[in-house]
Order: sequence, then C-alpha cells, then structure tokens
Amino acid sequence: MRRYVLRAVSLAAALGLWQALTSLNIDLWLRFSQFPTVTDVARAFAVRLSGPDYWTDLTDSLTRILTGFLLAAVLGVATGVLVARSRLAEDLLGPLLEVVRPIPAIALVPVAILLFPSNEQGIVFITFTAAFFPVLVSTRHAVRALTPTWEEAVRTMGGGRWRILGSVVLPGALPGVFGGLSVGIGVSWICVISAEMISGQYGVGYRTWQDYTVVDYPGVFVGMVTIGVLGWVTSTAVELLGRRLTRWLPRTAYAPGARPPRPARFVRSVKPAPAASAAVPGGPASEEVRDEHLV
Repeated sequence: MRRYVLRAVSLAAALGLWQALTSLNIDLWLRFSQFPTVTDVARAFAVRLSGPDYWTDLTDSLTRILTGFLLAAVLGVATGVLVARSRLAEDLLGPLLEVVRPIPAIALVPVAILLFPSNEQGIVFITFTAAFFPVLVSTRHAVRALTPTWEEAVRTMGGGRWRILGSVVLPGALPGVFGGLSVGIGVSWICVISAEMISGQYGVGYRTWQDYTVVDYPGVFVGMVTIGVLGWVTSTAVELLGRRLTRWLPRTAYAPGARPPRPARFVRSVKPAPAASAAVPGGPASEEVRDEHLV
C-alpha cells in the first residue's frame, strides 16, 4: 500500500507542477505559457469522451496495433527460431534481415503507400515491421543461449526434432521472447501513431495531428495522454502474460526497504590437545596446534 501511495503522490506532484507552471505563464527558458493547463486538458478530455469520434479513433488504432503486433509475434518467433537452429536459413535469410533491420519502420511509409492498395493495410504493415525485428532478434539470441545439455538429454531419451522444439527450445527461450515482445509493443505504438499522422484516416495519431494543425493544443494533449495510457495498458498486458507463461521460473522476492541479512560471523573453535601428546615436543598434537595458530 505504501508503494501505491508513493506512486499516486508522484503523479499528483507532476500534475501540480504542470498546473502551476502553465497557469502562472512561467517563461524562463522553456515557454510554459504556450502550454495548456491541466484543467484545460481535463475539460477537452471530457468533451472528447462524450463524442463518437474519440471511440472510433480508439478502435481503429487498437485494431491496427493488435493486427500488426500479433503478426509480428508469430512470424518473429518462427523466423528467430529458424535462423537460430538452421545454418541454411541463417545463410539465406540472415543477410537480408540484417540489411533491412536498421531501416526505421516509419521510413517505410512511402514503400507502404506504393505497395499496398489501401492506407489501412499500409499502416498495419508499418506496425508489423516495427515489432517484427525486436521479436526476431530477442528470439534468436534466446535460442542460441540455451544449454546444449538439455537437447542432448532429450536425444538420449529418444526424442526427435519436434520433441526438442516443444520441450527444450520454446520453453527455454520463452523469457527472451517476451522481452522482445515487450520492446516490440512499445515500438509499434510509436510507429503506428506516426503512420496515422502521415497517411491515416481516423485513429489517435491522425486526430492528434489534426488538432495540431487547427491549433487546438488541449486536444493535442488529449491525444498524447491517450497514447500513453494505451501503451502502458498493452505493455502491462504483455508483461503479465509473460509472467503467467513463465511462472515455473525462479523469482527473486523483492521487499522494499528491507536490508539484506548480515553474514554470520565465523568462530573457530580449537580442540584442546591431549595431555600426553602435548607433552611430547614435536608430537602430532603440538604440530596441529601450531598449524592452527598459523592459520
């Protein structure tokens, strides 16, 4: 409960600082006088929620992001496993993927406009491309990092390729796969909003750009807040799904504010030597006592 209270306090403090800087028209170096206040954005948000366009934009953006992301998740995992497990696939697909991967997905907007017959399909393509490469790279590295002993154990018990794939490769690479999915969903939101701004019809990004062109700055911030909330919800959903599917992994318990336990102090006890042996100089007991003393 204390952690949730601290998070709420930090958010309230940020909103309070925003309200103070904008309502007082502070212009030191950053021009906060050009920003709308928190109350202006809240009023614009209430007006948008009562109209049908907001929900239409929300539905269109979610449809585009989920379609492209699901395609990227399936094809990215499959391609990553194939490239990591097959030398032939790595030789055939590796050079092409490495050449295309550094190209920003948003730079492919002209290609999508020329290639696809509708803007809707082009935006889904941009979203797919943005999420595909993070998933591919994470899956490839996760598969290559698996311990060969597990595969050898399955082979020893008579398992074939599909058994190894289902029992070793996919479960072992699952944490790395979900790491790529978490990155991919965030990059997808960035690119889908940018694509909607350039060539979209309806959508959160399209509406945000339209508000900017008509100098409706509270509406711009409504779009920004919507994008942030949608990105947070989808990223959290991917993370929770990953924890659910990898619940067999050992977890490290985190206790906020707890100090690590102090290591136990080592106390060495020396057994007294027998009297008969200790009386003899150079005997075994005296040598043992001398060695312990040196240690």
